[in-house]
Amino acid sequence: MTGQALFIDYEYCSGCRSCEFACRNEHDLKADQWGIRVLEDKPWQLDDGTWNWNYIPTLSKLCDLCAEKTSRGEEPSCVMHCQAKVIEYGDYDELLKRLSEKAMSYIIRP
Repeated sequence: MTGQALFIDYEYCSGCRSCEFACRNEHDLKADQWGIRVLEDKPWQLDDGTWNWNYIPTLSKLCDLCAEKTSRGEEPSCVMHCQAKVIEYGDYDELLKRLSEKAMSYIIRP
């Protein structure tokens, strides 16, 4: 598959929501509209007593990967404004390769 895509590393999203505001401002969206929205997997306790709280940036059908900006060679607004630098824009095949390399790092061998 070819084309451009976003790679979002959910593991390191800090939940700052900069991507949401950047997208809303870039596309002049209303308060109840989202091109990207950060969902929360609220705190829950793991078996070892530690707590887990995840932030999950999720694209909506309003996301066009900032087509106007990217046609000029610029990055999408969500990528430019991500404080944790967990959103990347690039070639689909390259990002897929990066994802597979990251996924391989989580394989645990006994």
